[in-house]
Amino acid sequence: MSTPTDSSVATPRPVTRFEKLAQVLMAGCLGVMAVSVFVNVVLRYGFGSGVVASEELSRLLFVWMVFIGAAAAYPAGEHMAFTSLAGLVARRPVAFGVLTAVIRLLVIAACAMLAWGAWQQVVVGMDSHSVVLGYSAALLPLPALLCAVAIGAMALVELIQRKPLDLGHGAELE
Repeated sequence: MSTPTDSSVATPRPVTRFEKLAQVLMAGCLGVMAVSVFVNVVLRYGFGSGVVASEELSRLLFVWMVFIGAAAAYPAGEHMAFTSLAGLVARRPVAFGVLTAVIRLLVIAACAMLAWGAWQQVVVGMDSHSVVLGYSAALLPLPALLCAVAIGAMALVELIQRKPLDLGHGAELE
């Protein structure tokens, strides 16, 4: 059995404040959702009544948790990626640079479309409120808007800095 050399062991990148905050927020959302649903299940099956607000609260927190996680996954390179083409051109610096720029521009365009649609939903939701808890319906599409702005800004910074794509796995074909 051979032991890995120092050069073959990848050093973990440091966790940023943004990632720590995202992890805390996601854990908070998940914790509140778990307690809320658990209490509601116990009350319904054990005592024949439940907390009506549990479903609404869980839905709202789930939406926020998903979009916080999506924004936190981008800088960590944890989004799904199809790297077949990038792996083929990785050895050609000019082609790889052009492909990287095109991918970042596509990410920015997708974020702009998502942000625009989410903004329209936020505006529509400003005048209505949830049935049980009474929170503004704009709180449901708001995390999509914030996520799109965050990922778009990160992609723009990477584009400006000409940061190469991190294939992360030695450009294996997928």
